[in-house]
Amino acid sequence: MNEARARPDASGVGGTEATPAVRARELRKVYIGGDGSELVVLDGVEVEVRRGEAVAVVGASGAGKSTLLHLLGGLDRPTGGRVEVAGRPLGELPDAALAAFRNRHVGFVFQFHHLLREFTAAENVMMPMLIGGIEEPEARARALDLLDQVGLAGRVAHRPLELSGGEQQRVAVARALANRPAVVLADEPSGNLDRHTSERLHELFFRLRAEHGVSLVLATHNRELADRADRVLRVKDGILETVESD
Repeated sequence: MNEARARPDASGVGGTEATPAVRARELRKVYIGGDGSELVVLDGVEVEVRRGEAVAVVGASGAGKSTLLHLLGGLDRPTGGRVEVAGRPLGELPDAALAAFRNRHVGFVFQFHHLLREFTAAENVMMPMLIGGIEEPEARARALDLLDQVGLAGRVAHRPLELSGGEQQRVAVARALANRPAVVLADEPSGNLDRHTSERLHELFFRLRAEHGVSLVLATHNRELADRADRVLRVKDGILETVESD
C-alpha cells in the first residue's frame, strides 16, 4: 500500500487528508436510445478513493469503465446519485463552475493523448494552468519542471508529431499534474503502447503518485498495471465489485 502523504489542497476545497479524493454514492447512468429504450450502464455504484490511493478499474469492453471515469471527473453528469471531488459535490456546480473546478482538481490521461498539435510539449503542459489563471512565467516554470520529472527535459520545444507515442503520453501525464489535482483519472493510458513503453509509463505513474501524493484511478485491461494498484474494482452488470487478490 502507498505510504505517501497527500499535500493539503491549496485552494481549501476539502483540504484535509481525511477527506477522500473522490467519493460516489448511488451513482447511476442511463442512456436513452433512439427508440426510447433505456440502456443502464451504471446502477447504484458506490466508490471512495482515499488521498494518495491507487485504484484500478477493470471490466469487459463496454462495461462502463470509461463512463465511470467521466462521471467521477465531472466530464459527464450522472442520471442519479452523487459525486464529490476533494469534498465538493459536483452536482451543485453549474457548467462553467464545474469546468473550472475540474481543471483545478482533476487530471485526465486518456488512451489517445489529446495533445494540441500546434503547441510544444511545454505549451501543452502550461495550458491547464493558463486556463486556471496562473501567470505565464509561473506556468512555464512548473511545466518545465514537470517535463523534467517525466524524463522529457530535452523535448520541451517539440510538438506532438515530433514525439514518440510513449513521449506523447508522458507529456499527457505531466499536463494532468499541472494544477496539482486531487486525483488523476487515466483511461487505458497504455492501450496504444508496446509492452516495453507501457511498463515505463506504469513505472512513471506510480513514481509520480508517491512523489506528488496524488490519487490514481486507472481504467485498464492491462493486468500488470491493475496488479500494481492498492485495490482492483470490476465493473460488471452496472455495479462495482472488489476483485480479491490471488
